[in-house]
Amino acid sequence: MKIYSGGGDQSKTSLFSGERVPKNHPCVEACGDVDELNSVIGGIASLLPSTCQPIISELYQIQSNLMTIGAYIATSRNSSAFDKIPLISDTAVKNLEAAIDTMQADLPNLNGFIIPNGHISAVMANIARTVCRRAERHMVGLSLQVGVGEAPKHLRYQLIYLNRLSDYLFVLARYCNHVAGVTETLWNA
Repeated sequence: MKIYSGGGDQSKTSLFSGERVPKNHPCVEACGDVDELNSVIGGIASLLPSTCQPIISELYQIQSNLMTIGAYIATSRNSSAFDKIPLISDTAVKNLEAAIDTMQADLPNLNGFIIPNGHISAVMANIARTVCRRAERHMVGLSLQVGVGEAPKHLRYQLIYLNRLSDYLFVLARYCNHVAGVTETLWNA
């Protein structure tokens, strides 16, 4: 199978459901953010020591969830494929919350703002956090296009998931520094 088709040479791309749209279409913007986030999370997993296998497994599950979110964003609601996409549910959100609580139990209390630096895995987690926030902003834009109060239930859970994921990534950055023995740098305002 060829990786290139030339189909995008005219500044258009195909959504998952087959429609051709401009490459700067809001769905493509949001998908790009989710794809970038997924790639950065893969980078974090590759940087963690094998002693962090439970977190590596969590990150792989998060990557799978992001693939689901990307498929949902890239599928038109009137497409027959739309109803076949698995949904992100409140269970996925609760799993993130449980993971946050588990990591936080090992961390010192936070008494101020911290500068996003330290071990490379922590830096990558902070980059992922900022990409996650951008993806969330683009998803909010998509939900507003649908209309206030009309956002589908599964879009709502995906927005909640991305919001909670940014919290997870913040705590993960702290945890990565903790595991690496790197002291966090407090911001002196």
